[in-house]
Parts: sequence; C-alpha cells; structure tokens
Amino acid sequence: MAPAPPSAASFSPAEVQRRLAAGACWVRCGARLYDLTDFVRHHPGGEQLLRARAGQDISADLDGPPHRHSANARHWLEQYYVGELREDPQGSLENRAVASVETQKTDPEIEPRFKEVDWEKDLVDWQKPLLWQVGHLGEKYDEWVHQPVTRPIRLFHSDLIEALSKTVWYSVPIIWVPLMLYLSWSYYQTLAQGNVRLFTSFTTEYFSDGAESMFRGLFMTGLSSGASSSTSSPLPVHMKPPSDSSYLIMLHFIMHGQHHKSPFDGSRLVFPPVPASLVIAFFYALLRLILPEAVGGTVFAGGLLGYVLYDMTHYYLHFGSPHKGSFLYSMKAHHVKHHFAHQKSGFGISTKLWDYFFHTLIPEEPHLKTQ
Repeated sequence: MAPAPPSAASFSPAEVQRRLAAGACWVRCGARLYDLTDFVRHHPGGEQLLRARAGQDISADLDGPPHRHSANARHWLEQYYVGELREDPQGSLENRAVASVETQKTDPEIEPRFKEVDWEKDLVDWQKPLLWQVGHLGEKYDEWVHQPVTRPIRLFHSDLIEALSKTVWYSVPIIWVPLMLYLSWSYYQTLAQGNVRLFTSFTTEYFSDGAESMFRGLFMTGLSSGASSSTSSPLPVHMKPPSDSSYLIMLHFIMHGQHHKSPFDGSRLVFPPVPASLVIAFFYALLRLILPEAVGGTVFAGGLLGYVLYDMTHYYLHFGSPHKGSFLYSMKAHHVKHHFAHQKSGFGISTKLWDYFFHTLIPEEPHLKTQ
C-alpha cells in the first residue's frame, strides 16, 4: 500500500475499538485505517458484509475471492483513509496481529497510482462549478470522468439553474404517478365510450367495445416501450465525446458523465422534474401526432409508468440493500461493476436484454481460488 503522508493521524488499537463500539465501521489494509461508516449502505455486497469485517484487515478481500476489486474501487477506498494504526505494546487488538505497512502484500499495478493521488487536488477545482471546467479537459476528460469520487457535484454558477438540475428521488413518483393515473383513467373512459379510431386519422377503422382489453393492451405496449427505451437510453450517452469539442464534452457531462464521476450523489440519480417535463412533453406530443388521442394517450400513460419504474430501480441499485441471491442483488452487483470496472459495458439497469442485443455484456471474471 501507499505510505502514509507525513501529517497522517495515528490511532491506537484501543482508540479504534472505541469507535467500533460506538457503531463506526473502520477497516484496515495493513496499518492504514479507513472509516467506511458512510459507505456501508452503498456497498454492492451489502451492509452486513462490511460490518462483519469491521476492525479487520481487508487486504485479502480486495484481492479476492470472490472477486478482485478494480483499480477504481481501490481508489475509492482511499477517499475514506483516516490515518495509521499504532502498534499497541499491550497487544489489545487481534492479539497484536497487526502487520506493518512494509510487510503487506502490495499490488504493483495499483501502488504507483495511489502515490499520485491527492484527493484535495484534481484536474478541476471542486470549489467551483464543474460544467465549464470539464469542457476544457480535452483528451484527459474520458479518463477523469471514469474515476469515481464520493463528492457532491455543482454544475452551474446560478443557484436557480443549479437547483433545477438536481432533485430528490421521491419527486419522480410524486409528480409523475398522479399524472399517469389521471391520463389512464381519462383515456380509459374515452375508450369505454366506443367509436374510437384505432390507428391514424387517415383510417376509417373503429372499435365500439372491448375497452378494457384494448386499454390493457395499449397500456402494456407503452409500459414495455417506456421501460425498454429507458433501459437502452444509456447506450448513446456512454459514447466518448470528441476531445476537441468542449461543448460536446460538457453535453456528455451534464447528460451522464456527472453520474459516473459521482455515482452516489443522491441528488443527481433521477431525472430532475423541469428537464424531464420537456422530454415527456415531447413524447406526448409525438404520440398525439401519429396516433389518435385515446390510443396515443393510453400508450403514453404506460410509457410514463415505465420511465418511473426505471428511475426508481436505478436509484435502488445505488442506495438499496437487496437480499443476497435475489434478482435485484445480481443487478446491483452488475451495475456497480459498470461504474467501477467496466464503464463501456454493462448498461442494463432492470434487465441485461439490451446488453445481449448490443454485445455489451460485462465479461465474466476468472474464478479466483482461495490460497
């Protein structure tokens, strides 16, 4: 591991034990101590897995099995570094089984990068809005944006525009579910009246009964289309912007790059209501243009629910703690691998269907055997 900076704090085993007894989750790599208390609920393996290792050396866990942690995961760990562990002459912690930094097994690929990292300095000034700054990173942008950090992001100088660019997760169901319910009921009533044109205004084909089955079919069509389009939408925003275009770099960052840079910024995990309303209004107008009102409106209502489910699933994969072995647990692990190790693949949120279709599946890890 990297040597401690000269100003690093030091803690005795007894001091560490007091923090553990108070509910903190401190771990160590050799003599380097890390406070993961704020990270436990985000860990893809679940909170209990980290809690069970509180006070222990996790060097072997980083190397696996069950898997070897990526370079980005190890850099992420360094953000929680708090100091060094002093050896206790009384041997009160783990029977003095604390090894020194020099005796720890070191990853030759990771150690030099640790030495270069200074979390108080970066290619950008984190005390200022980032959007304009990232546009001037050029060729350095792609590597920088795919090195995640645990810091909140500010995009704009204007407080108003900044406030409109982020939101809390529950704004999505609060705003859009009532609209979806209203449209669903309204267009169901229209379908129930009969004599509704099925396709475009240029056809003369009507139906006069079977409103319930017709509504169900149209709504499910919209639901599946909305969920599918939301699931496939990350594909274009993961494309690398040209390094010589500051505006395309800024566009990439505001659309999705910010999420990769700070994947646990809870205020930027779902689509903010104001920009979302513009996109949603566009699709509503488009469906009303190409389909009769009741048909297009019902499809739109289903698509709106699909979008809400997608956004809520994405948020849960970042902040939820699904049971080990469940489908959501596997999708959470899949999504975390996308953020920390395979940013150019594994785009699926609620399904891997589009990853199969576009050949962007995350490659299987080689099986790691215990020593």
